[in-house]
Amino acid sequence: MKLDPEEKELLEAYESGKMNPQDPSKELLSKLSKAAENTFKKDKRINIRLSSHDLSGIQRKALQTGIPYQALISGLIHQYVVGDIQEKTG
Repeated sequence: MKLDPEEKELLEAYESGKMNPQDPSKELLSKLSKAAENTFKKDKRINIRLSSHDLSGIQRKALQTGIPYQALISGLIHQYVVGDIQEKTG
């Protein structure tokens, strides 16, 4: 597995004992749980037309990753919206 510089720094700090991880408080866990729930809550339905070729490709990728194809599409849209996937500039 290839790590970026920040991940390497964190791993080295943890392995050398410089990092002192603590269990999160119940309050923090509750806040994180609510945030995750709100982030992944599916409360809107859309209809979209795709080419047969694209739908087959998405279904194939979903099978390879072991998730439903609708979840894969939803996840890709979410990644794009939050900036994890960016458009290529010419």
